[in-house]
Amino acid sequence: MFHPPLLFTLSRHFLRRHHHHRHLSTLSHTLSHPIYTIWSANTGLGKTLVSAGIAAASVASPPSKLVYIKPLQTGYPLDSDASFVYRKVPQILHRRNPNLTLTASNQTLNVSIPAAKVKIGDNFSDSRNGFGEFGFCEERKVGEGVGEGSELICKTIYAWNEAISPHLASEREGALVGDEEVLVLLKKCLEIGVGSEGQGSVLSLVETAGGVASPGSSGSLQCDLYRPFRLPSVLVGDGKLGGISGTISAYESLTIRGYDVVAIVLEDHGLENEVPLLSYLRNRVPVLVLPSIPKDPLDNLMEWYDESQSVFDSLKGIMLSSFEKQMYRLHEMPKKAQEIFWWPFTQHKLVPQEKVTVIDSRCGENFAVHKVKDHDYITQMFDACASWWTQGPNAALQIKLAREMGYTAARYGHVMFPENVYEPALQCAELLLQGVGKGWASRVFFSDNGSTAIEIALKMAFRKFLADNKLLMDLPHYNTAESNIELKVVALNGSYHGDTLGAMDAQAPSPYTGFLQQPWYTGRGVFLDPPFVSMCEGVWKIAVPKKMHYEDVILEDTSFNSRDQVFNRSRDDSKLASIYSTYISQGLLPSSGSRKCSYAGALIIEPVIQGAGGMLMVDPLFQRILVKECKNRKIPVIFDEVFTGYWRLGVESAAELLFCQPDIACFAKLMTGGMIPLAATLATNDVFESFVGDSKLNALLHGHSYSAHAVGCATACNSIKWFKDSQTNPNLVLGQNLLRELWDAELVRKISFHPAVQRVVSLGTLFALELKVEDNDAGYASLSGTSLLLKLREDGIYMRPLGNVIYMMCGPCTSHRVCLQILEKLYMRLDEFKQEKNQTARDYDHDHRLPIA
Repeated sequence: MFHPPLLFTLSRHFLRRHHHHRHLSTLSHTLSHPIYTIWSANTGLGKTLVSAGIAAASVASPPSKLVYIKPLQTGYPLDSDASFVYRKVPQILHRRNPNLTLTASNQTLNVSIPAAKVKIGDNFSDSRNGFGEFGFCEERKVGEGVGEGSELICKTIYAWNEAISPHLASEREGALVGDEEVLVLLKKCLEIGVGSEGQGSVLSLVETAGGVASPGSSGSLQCDLYRPFRLPSVLVGDGKLGGISGTISAYESLTIRGYDVVAIVLEDHGLENEVPLLSYLRNRVPVLVLPSIPKDPLDNLMEWYDESQSVFDSLKGIMLSSFEKQMYRLHEMPKKAQEIFWWPFTQHKLVPQEKVTVIDSRCGENFAVHKVKDHDYITQMFDACASWWTQGPNAALQIKLAREMGYTAARYGHVMFPENVYEPALQCAELLLQGVGKGWASRVFFSDNGSTAIEIALKMAFRKFLADNKLLMDLPHYNTAESNIELKVVALNGSYHGDTLGAMDAQAPSPYTGFLQQPWYTGRGVFLDPPFVSMCEGVWKIAVPKKMHYEDVILEDTSFNSRDQVFNRSRDDSKLASIYSTYISQGLLPSSGSRKCSYAGALIIEPVIQGAGGMLMVDPLFQRILVKECKNRKIPVIFDEVFTGYWRLGVESAAELLFCQPDIACFAKLMTGGMIPLAATLATNDVFESFVGDSKLNALLHGHSYSAHAVGCATACNSIKWFKDSQTNPNLVLGQNLLRELWDAELVRKISFHPAVQRVVSLGTLFALELKVEDNDAGYASLSGTSLLLKLREDGIYMRPLGNVIYMMCGPCTSHRVCLQILEKLYMRLDEFKQEKNQTARDYDHDHRLPIA
């Protein structure tokens, strides 16, 4: 029998609204039980009927718990999907088995003032941001069964009165809700049921409002709004005329955003829409057909649910099976990875299985990572290494780029580049020349990655040098293997230009070029010692190499109160500038002792920051003088901006920080937002002309199969435009081609005083520090920062070190707030790290104390 509601109260809701993040990573969801989102191809297709059918199938086997969550509800209270599920499921259950016991509850957490007035009149005065500070709650119990029964929990998070789209209702009723508020409360609702798995099965359903791309309360499309959780999905399709197209469009809108659709269910309208849908889906996704829904509004739908029982049982089975497969795969992945992967830059012996990070997906700047602590769950981790310095998109740009990549792949696939032109490649080249190449470059050579771009740049530079210095021989001879000319590069110690053989020879000896790594390495260069800049105890200081003999330099030339002073061009007239010029001139003197004529045929530098060398900031004055001296000697200049380009250092091109321009420059990584590999080598017209001739042998004979691939070029176009548009990048300083300061200056300065820190560098999207260690524990092989990194990963910050150098990288669009949270976490963990080091030292001293004679 049915019991009357046990409880109907006006009570303060159990969840408070959140208006800001309290922690860096707040969005996570449990995997202790299946959680599914119920989507629909359009409004009015029966999402709530489907939710009730799944719920009834779930609670029919006690003990079990079904949690139904409706984040956004309009038309309230006359139209409440949670109330329908709350009423209908007990009826279905009682009809099928009167002996089963079901405890049901229905709670509305946030109700707009107009909706509340319809519900209870004017019997309240307390309100906040257009919502009454109360929640509606009702409970009931069904059945007289003996033993433990099932439980149905229904939650509506936000409700408005007018039966229109949530973004309109929230605006008209003065009850505005941001995406972050919705997600934070949804996260809390998803935790319902955690810990009760041993008491029976648990299933949670999140039902959206309207169609897949219907706006949420803020105006964001719901398929974008809920993307941070990326919950597996059931799509309610359209069985009516025209429904095939709408269902496919909805399905594609979900999959292009990375959702997993486990099943499609639709009402039978006698048109057999499921047949072409199954054909389109190639049977990858099951399509289930429900009986035709009665049109009589007085029909209680009991007979319809009876007819549909087998469909809902099958749907429930698909959902549970998919969840079990997902969990099995997540748990086996670390072991499988260790068995078959060969990770780059990784000593496998140092990576036990429990340290393998299982990444389920990515949303904007965050990984979604599988973890186990008491129970399985998916949590966000901020990608603080920008996935090897490639990443920049926020969630909105990621979705835009994904759509553009899909369109371009569908339109072009891949097409041959030589002697051909197509819009993505042409537009990308135009944007490159109008942006990072403006004022100096006239040609773009596409390749696939940074190291390859460097190889191309070296070939360009050497040809230009030979042509400028009249060293080219007649055509029949200069392609032979024999030559008495030896070309070297001018480069800096600590540099890194990639892992291909030619690029490695263009960099100074390092752990990357040692005999164990590259037995062919010869180091074909003149490698200069650069002066490095960093903040130490609140002051920006220049460490000048001893061989420069800088004894007469005044303190004001090597010590600065602000970073801007380091980049100031007034330093060009300093005593230090003269010392730099003398040192560089001596380094460029022709070498002797070789049987061949040896020339410095190219200068290659990473402008301002040497990345893989340890996030070392080179004195921009030194690099500016170096460029000038090489150009005076007709030595072509290459800027390796694979890492530093496209806003990584706060400007579109790091050349802007040096106030000088190269002859050749290489770009990759952030050029495409890090979404897909693509690289470009830009060159002046003079460089290009050195390859022009009557014979094909004069041409630049370099390329690869996917040169200027359309998907990469289109992605780059969208990324380039997004980052330099103030409408999409709030960090752009209006009227200036630079980003505002992203890292809190006071906290950066505070960290530079920390006793565990040797030096700090903060520039653009980069923050780096070097830990104080003993000399024998410094460098790339150092493991001194391991414990610190593991602690930061616990805090939701994913990092990889460069030995004892710890760096963090945000994107050009990252909010100042997020950067502040990251730094605060780092500073807190530095204190713990230092205490642990001190304790370890004390323990060591105690264990090795000499006995008293």
